[in-house]
Amino acid sequence: MRGKLWFIGGLAAGFVLGARAGRERYEELVRNARKVWDHPTVQEAAGVAQAQANRLYAEGKDRLAHTRVGEKLTGGMDDALAASTTSTGSSSGHRNNTTI
Repeated sequence: MRGKLWFIGGLAAGFVLGARAGRERYEELVRNARKVWDHPTVQEAAGVAQAQANRLYAEGKDRLAHTRVGEKLTGGMDDALAASTTSTGSSSGHRNNTTI
């Protein structure tokens, strides 16, 4: 799907850059593209796609955290943080939440 979108975008860019119709045709294409993008159905689909992407990202992040690789990536930082707070005697309870 992503490849198709890049292909269509490339075709549109090539047409715009290569068109001999001039500025008038370019402005018509821009108006039509904005009209399509601002259409409620397109905006709703974009919102659904964004929500799904966020959900998949969160699921992937959670799954990775429960693997050996994820434990190595986050576990080492948590162990180092725990050792530094123990050695300094800090009991503030604050943790450094680093996103990988």
